[in-house]
Amino acid sequence: MRQYLKYIIPILIPLIVLSLPTSFFPLDGLTIIQQRVIAIFLLAALCWVMEPIPIYATSVVIIVLELLLLSDKGFILFRLGEDQSNFGELLKYNEIMATFSSPIIMLFLGGFFLAMAATKYRLDINLARVLLKPFGSEPRFVMLGLMLITGIFSMFMSNTATTAMMLSILTPVIALFGPKDPGKIAFALCIPVAANIGGIGTPIGTPPNAIALKYLVDDNLITFGEWMMFGVPFVVVMMTASWFLINHLFPAKQEKIELKIKGKFLKTPKAITVYITFIMTIGLWLMGSRHGMNSYTVALIPVAIFSLTGIINKEDLKKISWDVLWLVSGGIALGLALDKTGLARLMVHSIPFDAFSPYVVLLGAAMLCLIMANFMSHTATANLLMPIMAALGTSMTSLTPLGGEITLILVVTFAASLGMSLPISTPPNALAHATGHVQTNQMAKIGIILGVLGVSLSFVMVWILNITGFIGQP
Repeated sequence: MRQYLKYIIPILIPLIVLSLPTSFFPLDGLTIIQQRVIAIFLLAALCWVMEPIPIYATSVVIIVLELLLLSDKGFILFRLGEDQSNFGELLKYNEIMATFSSPIIMLFLGGFFLAMAATKYRLDINLARVLLKPFGSEPRFVMLGLMLITGIFSMFMSNTATTAMMLSILTPVIALFGPKDPGKIAFALCIPVAANIGGIGTPIGTPPNAIALKYLVDDNLITFGEWMMFGVPFVVVMMTASWFLINHLFPAKQEKIELKIKGKFLKTPKAITVYITFIMTIGLWLMGSRHGMNSYTVALIPVAIFSLTGIINKEDLKKISWDVLWLVSGGIALGLALDKTGLARLMVHSIPFDAFSPYVVLLGAAMLCLIMANFMSHTATANLLMPIMAALGTSMTSLTPLGGEITLILVVTFAASLGMSLPISTPPNALAHATGHVQTNQMAKIGIILGVLGVSLSFVMVWILNITGFIGQP
């Protein structure tokens, strides 16, 4: 029976919520539409936590249910009584469908095209070979080089793909360590840690960053280059701390190791096109909007160039991480429903958050996100929490001196990426654990320390951004 609970509970609880009268809920003025959003939200949360179906499939279900239950073109029986005052306002069907082609999705698509082209023309391997040369043969410095390269790649490529590539490079090196040499653990562990942290550095490095950008618009707008201005220093500090920590807990006994990475930069017209496009796209992203384009528009340039030149062909298109794009679009759709129906604001206003210290709210939100991110997908965690945090940041006046909505969103976003204590926490962790060189308790020890340290550092970061006038009132 227990094996069927993960299928029964995600269906049963939302159905119970739908069957209850609106007066049952402790939310004054709750409409029928908002009640349906609560049911969809619970369905999403339970499916993302218990995973009875793949997490990207949950996102598709969210969008379809919103179209059926909440849209102005939904099933006719679900629109009966729409003229009643307690029914609520139906969402426009085209706004729900537009989540599939949101600018955030286009940003990620551009990132995927760059990563695929770099891998196909061995730009990643060759960069790793060149960048590792200055780090010599002493294990701790070789490890530092590996972490820095993994972190840099993770800023622009899939964390999972970066980890898989770096672990494949490391496989013969790890074999050089003695069976009881802690250096074996250190080298296997440093790659996923660097990949998880490195993704924080850019808006396309990890899905939670892109989801945060969905709520950082208008007066709160943060451009690609501005994100890197605080994201990269955060990554550097966290990377340094993790390097010291891993070296301290798992010091290598072997005195020298050698990395032999074979390859050379290709000089074919297509390879040169990849190099130029890569540099040009990143350069345009870093320039902000000084050229008149935003980061979403720039993201489609490599898509067009690589498609036009045949660098990315129809076979390559099948390898794109479409599941990630579906997952993010489902989160955007969930946020749209929470926002447009007014449910997020209603939930926030029903709890007297202004009675709490803003520091308590910030810490509580960050720790909740960190704990959730350790047990479920980082993207799913951000999808669930971000719309509520955006509404809370807007309505909670005591947060304004600390940077308001931007502070809350950034702290929660960074916490979402720092959940890396377990093999199930992130795909890079799972890949490292699969090597057989890292035990769960060893991963947990590093992950918990870095998670708490990272959340603390994110508070310092937003404090610096606030006093310098980057966020909040100058």
